Amino acid sequence: MHHIEHLLKGFERFQQRYFDDEPGLFDTLRTGQRPPTLLIGCSDSRVDPGLLLGCDPGELFTVRNIGNLVPPCTGRHEGSLHGVSAAIQFAVQQLRVARIIVMGHGGCGGIRALLAQPADAGDHAPDDGEDPDYLGAWVRIAAPARRQVEETLAAASAAQRQRACEQAAILVSLRNLQTFPFVRRALEAGALTLHGWYFDLQAGALLAYSQRADSFLPLVCPLPAQSETCEPCEG
Repeated sequence: MHHIEHLLKGFERFQQRYFDDEPGLFDTLRTGQRPPTLLIGCSDSRVDPGLLLGCDPGELFTVRNIGNLVPPCTGRHEGSLHGVSAAIQFAVQQLRVARIIVMGHGGCGGIRALLAQPADAGDHAPDDGEDPDYLGAWVRIAAPARRQVEETLAAASAAQRQRACEQAAILVSLRNLQTFPFVRRALEAGALTLHGWYFDLQAGALLAYSQRADSFLPLVCPLPAQSETCEPCEG
């Protein structure tokens, strides 16, 4: 079957479930959305948030980009358009989400690209005929995570550095979220919470950042075949 036909068959299954078998959900959603959660995830085809978390339509307001990154707040006239920032503003101010989850994952190509950049990499105007380096400029949002890994894990293996940088980049995004004044106001009012999650793609486990432990601890453990012991964190 051609892939486009596979996609159409998938829509037919969706149509059957939500417009025939269970029409009540979209009877409600036709008038608007009230998702309680904004999830900022990676564009990687292996880590679809709705699929990973078993969500129905309307449960997640989702922003996906390379590396599940959040840029810091900047002025609206500074340089470029702000798609991710606009989505965060819409979720917080219009949808009034109760939580924002930044969810990274193992084997992230965006973080791999960041780690592969030369130490002196920086933004520059492309020469005539040269492709602009949108990817390089974007992943440098997580440059503080790379610096941390270089300083603390210089002797570690490439796999260890990759995993550490993936998790550190989640924390960079959580800090950047707090540079937006509307996010800070919602946090101070107790109307919003921030969470850092990490999908361990190899083990099939879900980890969450614990500020108390200053590390990522299991929310959902690997299946017994992948892990002998696991003590879930407090959530």
